[in-house]
Amino acid sequence: MDIVKTGEFIAKLRKEKGLTQEQFGDKMGVTNKTVSRWETGKYLPPADVLLLMSELFDVSINELLTGQRLTDKEYKQTAEKNLTEVIRSSSFTIKDEINFFKKKWLKDHIFYLILIGICILGVLVAGIIFQNPILCSVSVILLLLGHMWRNNSMMAYVEKHVYDK
Repeated sequence: MDIVKTGEFIAKLRKEKGLTQEQFGDKMGVTNKTVSRWETGKYLPPADVLLLMSELFDVSINELLTGQRLTDKEYKQTAEKNLTEVIRSSSFTIKDEINFFKKKWLKDHIFYLILIGICILGVLVAGIIFQNPILCSVSVILLLLGHMWRNNSMMAYVEKHVYDK
């Protein structure tokens, strides 16, 4: 499988349909910049997008991956090879996706995490200043609750984005 040839074939099919990169991107749910990356062979479209392209252009996914229209004989010869290569070249493993969405969640929630940390620290400092063991204990409990909230919320987000596609 030649990703540049695949990209050129996608560009050819798009032009045959009379679509601009922007119009095509809208149909695929991506930007025209992403379409450009596919067409220049920098990236291979994800499997779900290949399926949409296949339907839009009335070609098989195997033909998209091969970068040309195929006869029945050619189709059978290239099908297994293309499938194997796509699986091997998948951009993300499940572990990679999990790590990506964990980092994304942390980035999106950093303000709240800092705010919660400051509040917990404030309760702890107040407990130390006033020599109140109850406030110190409350700060430890708040720390545990905050950690549980962070972990549960983050993992729910990760599971939604990784497994509920």
